[in-house]
Amino acid sequence: MLVQQHTIKKPVTLTGVGLHTGVQTRITFRPAPEHFGIRFRRVDLGGTPEIPADVDHVIDVARGTTIGIGDVRVHTVEHVLAAIVGLQVDNIVIELDNIEPPIVDGSVKPFVEMLLEAGVQEQEAPKDYLIIDQTIRYQNEEKGVDIVALPTDDFRVTVLVDYNNPALGSQHTGLFNLEREFITEFAPARTFCFLHEVEVLHDQGLIKGGNLDNAIVIVDRELSDEDLRNLARKLEIDHSLILGKSGILNDKKLHFKNEPARHKLVDLIGDLALIGVPLKAQILAARPGHASNIEFARKVRKLYQQKKLVRKYMHVKKEGVIFDVNAIQRILPHRYPFLLVDKIIDFKLDERVVGVKNVTLDEPFFQGHFPGQPVMPGVLIIEALAQAGGVLMLNGLENPGKKLVYFMSINNVKFRRPVVPGDQLILDVEMVSRRSKFIQISGKAYVDGNLAAEGEFSAAIVDREDSQARAESHSETYQVSSINQNSSSS
Repeated sequence: MLVQQHTIKKPVTLTGVGLHTGVQTRITFRPAPEHFGIRFRRVDLGGTPEIPADVDHVIDVARGTTIGIGDVRVHTVEHVLAAIVGLQVDNIVIELDNIEPPIVDGSVKPFVEMLLEAGVQEQEAPKDYLIIDQTIRYQNEEKGVDIVALPTDDFRVTVLVDYNNPALGSQHTGLFNLEREFITEFAPARTFCFLHEVEVLHDQGLIKGGNLDNAIVIVDRELSDEDLRNLARKLEIDHSLILGKSGILNDKKLHFKNEPARHKLVDLIGDLALIGVPLKAQILAARPGHASNIEFARKVRKLYQQKKLVRKYMHVKKEGVIFDVNAIQRILPHRYPFLLVDKIIDFKLDERVVGVKNVTLDEPFFQGHFPGQPVMPGVLIIEALAQAGGVLMLNGLENPGKKLVYFMSINNVKFRRPVVPGDQLILDVEMVSRRSKFIQISGKAYVDGNLAAEGEFSAAIVDREDSQARAESHSETYQVSSINQNSSSS
């Protein structure tokens, strides 16, 4: 696999018709700088808005993958993205003068040929591979979908399709070397659908640009000659239709015996491009589709964002530690004597964090709480939980050290046992909900596996500068409600 980032050498343009919308459209690939990524640009709209190619911008997965921001959208992006990933291009602008890329012949081969014509240019920056080091799995038992990512040192994809339909049957295929196999063995595989779907899709306002030159139609039911003539008129096909004997409408010749399975693999590669980073992983997919591909991509992208944050704050990797105290000080604004988290040992982005606080006799609060019988104040246990919860706010925050978190409410707080010098507090905090700058978390503190304290928190995230300005104008307000303390440890 390539080591450096790549773009293209020059712009290239292609025109055609969109598969589902039927619009005439022009697509132009343009070079982009390092770390730019893949972005679609609508040049037909005021301000030429751009849409980053990632799962955070996916807005529809009905018969194709659609991305958008507000009212700006691009339909059926998977073929274009598959061509870009297949040639291992990292940074590129995809300009469109309409809402959907052209379908051309139904495969990604025309886009691959465009990119090869433009020439692939090596850049100086290294690629930012996501190396899968744990099993990631998505399942949909109702639809029989199972997609798994396994650790490996390169990129491999295996796909099984089984539509429980005798017209297609079970098929499988595998890509084991992107550089040697993608262009010749997978790029020519065309999109397909079943005969029974054609009228339904047309009546739904889809496949307006579809025809027998850009799609394979698999015969899965009998139609009379009159039915075929009516279907041809509805689809505005100017030649006769025959069911044939090959299982493909009009006995259209396949490029590969398992062409449908190969095209499903291409679609999967295109959808996985929306993770936003090249992978080193083995992908096993049974009965994939756009909806399942995108849900799987969301899980993988969350892992990528988590690893990216860990690399940003944790400069030296330590066994069993996600963030050490130095990393925590890069994340949180707290300092001695009020930094109450020593390390983070587990971290799932936007879901859960587990921190550790080693309680020692040197803690300044033990001098007065209580002389001769030191007990950690309950409010400081709650503060420690809240500080651990602050790590959960990393995602989507720039410069978290310049932010402050204010409690809006602290509810259902209970203290189960005293915490004393020599104890090690395990701070287990889960995200309950998040809306813009407001969050809700739930935390539990344990000592030796026994629950010591728990509570529910609501908080607001503010800029430190804004907080200071409000404090100076005496306009800051606070509300702390319903703190239930069931121990004398506070």
